[in-house]
Amino acid sequence: MAEQTAAPEVASLSALVEETLKDHQQTQRELKEIDLLIQQSAAEVERLAQRNAQVANYVRQLQANFETVPRDDIKEAYEALQLAQQRLFTMRGQLEKLQSDQRNLERLAEFQRRLLNTTEGLGALPDRPRSRAGDQSDVVRVIQAQEVERQSLVRRMHDGPASSLSNFILQAEICQRFFDTDADRARAELNALKSAAATTFGAIKNFIFDLRPMMLDDLGVVPTLRRYVEAFQEQSGIPVSITVTGIERRLEGHIEVTIFRAVQELLNNARKHAQPSQIQLHLDMGEDRVLAVVEDNGSGFIVDDTFGAASRDTIGLPSIRDRLGMLGGELTLQSNLGQGTRAEFVIPIAQPTPA
Repeated sequence: MAEQTAAPEVASLSALVEETLKDHQQTQRELKEIDLLIQQSAAEVERLAQRNAQVANYVRQLQANFETVPRDDIKEAYEALQLAQQRLFTMRGQLEKLQSDQRNLERLAEFQRRLLNTTEGLGALPDRPRSRAGDQSDVVRVIQAQEVERQSLVRRMHDGPASSLSNFILQAEICQRFFDTDADRARAELNALKSAAATTFGAIKNFIFDLRPMMLDDLGVVPTLRRYVEAFQEQSGIPVSITVTGIERRLEGHIEVTIFRAVQELLNNARKHAQPSQIQLHLDMGEDRVLAVVEDNGSGFIVDDTFGAASRDTIGLPSIRDRLGMLGGELTLQSNLGQGTRAEFVIPIAQPTPA
């Protein structure tokens, strides 16, 4: 009799937990969406803040030449400043609202998580499937890594080319103002604009190469790595030696991309965090596997900390390890504080089918 009474209660609890699980999954999706909106809004706030500063600086320049500047130009500049300030104020309000919504969703998600953990601890749902999330964890990490990469690209594009183009517009406007009043000043401004455009063009070329070097598809991973090492040395000032052994040849596209991205991340990681005076890159293309070694004499780090729980949400070494693992590869790190770092990864490759 007691078992008959308990059965509906277990069924009811099971339904409640399943509903909570669905709600929790929906909350997680909403958190991801709002996180993306916050990042986009934050980037827009930064862009508007820069625009506001540029317009304000232009107004100050007009004020310094108040007696010689046409009245309409002054009026136009102040209207532009007012509009920029209004847009910045509105976007900051939107960002604060999104951040408030995010905090509320995080509190809801935490409550749902605790409720699910409590019911699971009571053993109320012994038959509830739990493997699906675990099966998808690798895919989730890759998706998260891709999103972080895209966010990094957005920041680089915003801070680099987009910001430069905004400055070009202001410089062009300044040139227009001086055409009729000060030809020498207009010529100087045009020369400065030309120089800035050439510098930005070079930065965009480097940006495109980092994003997806076309020669990777045309020539393969070895020539691309040699070219990348040259560019890396020019930009960082760090000497990098590259040696290639084995049978230099083309590999499957996804393997070449993985090798290039892994080496790229390892070199950038050394530059950003280790401050080495030299780096050595060795690529061995064996018959059934590719081995790459990146070794530097920098500051080193604690390997276990890099793969701790807190690092899972960031792009870098954990992401490399996950991607290599999906191809049956492996990443090995040897490092100690003050003793440099040796990073080694291997990727198995299929033997070509005999003709």
